[in-house]
Amino acid sequence: MLSRPEHLRHFPSLTSIRPPRAAAVLTWIIGIAICLAVLILLYVPWVQTAAGTGRVIAPNPADRVQTVTALVQGRVEHWYVEDGQRVRAGDAIAQLMDNDPFLLKRLAAEREQIEAEIAAAEQGVQVAESQVSQTREAAEKGFVTRRNFEAAQIRVAEQRAKLAEAKAKLSRLEVTVNRQSAQLVRAPREGRILHINAAAAGTLVNAGDTLATLAPLAPTRVVELMVDGRDVALIRPGQSVRLAFEGWPAIQFSGWPSVAQGMFDGRVRAVDPSAQQSGLFRVLVEQDPDRSAWPDYDFIPLGAKVRGWILMETVSIGYELWRVLNNFPLEFPRAR
Repeated sequence: MLSRPEHLRHFPSLTSIRPPRAAAVLTWIIGIAICLAVLILLYVPWVQTAAGTGRVIAPNPADRVQTVTALVQGRVEHWYVEDGQRVRAGDAIAQLMDNDPFLLKRLAAEREQIEAEIAAAEQGVQVAESQVSQTREAAEKGFVTRRNFEAAQIRVAEQRAKLAEAKAKLSRLEVTVNRQSAQLVRAPREGRILHINAAAAGTLVNAGDTLATLAPLAPTRVVELMVDGRDVALIRPGQSVRLAFEGWPAIQFSGWPSVAQGMFDGRVRAVDPSAQQSGLFRVLVEQDPDRSAWPDYDFIPLGAKVRGWILMETVSIGYELWRVLNNFPLEFPRAR
């Protein structure tokens, strides 16, 4: 029989107690779990990410939603489009009419008058130049004085000034005529009519007033992410980004991007050097040409909301937990 330790000889009841088998198994399980947790914290990698939210935008101003405005003053006589209608570049949108229905006729009559003034001025210049030539010969022969020759030269200058003034009047009139010819408002590019300003029909509109809103088709898209200022200093163009589009089912594991589902790839295109009014910094993300393409424009239109994770350095899970608990910034990029 095994000998008992000297200090337990006086406690026979305690030495007779045996721990339950389940408690022993649970103790071993807890001990193994602690060891595994320590190993995971020390050796399992975790990809740090700078998260942000934003929306889909068009970097080219020509691809953004545009307003079609009236080029001249008048009233809308006829609409050629409806809300939601697709148009091509150059298609008619609205016909404007000047408040004066006889304006074009009066402009045509004024043009004829100015053209007659130009013809008369050109003839006057020719006559004055011939008089100068005749006066020069007479002055050389002594038939007239030098003063008569100078007066003839002055008349030539006066006729040329009248001709230049008449041509300037014609140029101003042509500008007015060209503006009036812009009463037919056309689509600046291919797109879809989002909204028509129906209040403009039959009412007076001024130059620059909005007639309709046009959304271009199939624009080039980028994602505009708003990122915290603490992380923006570590973001560089070309870094990989994981994107989850609004309405597109996705399962994201920020630390393990390889196991995420329904996510799309992008790369940092540019980082704004100054903050927005909200205090966040804007990061533009473009599609990564080496990865799968983003959903079509019909599924992800301009203005759709996006959540993004900019991939940073790879660290251990333990370090990442310690960083988050202490509210420290992301790991500074290592020299490559």
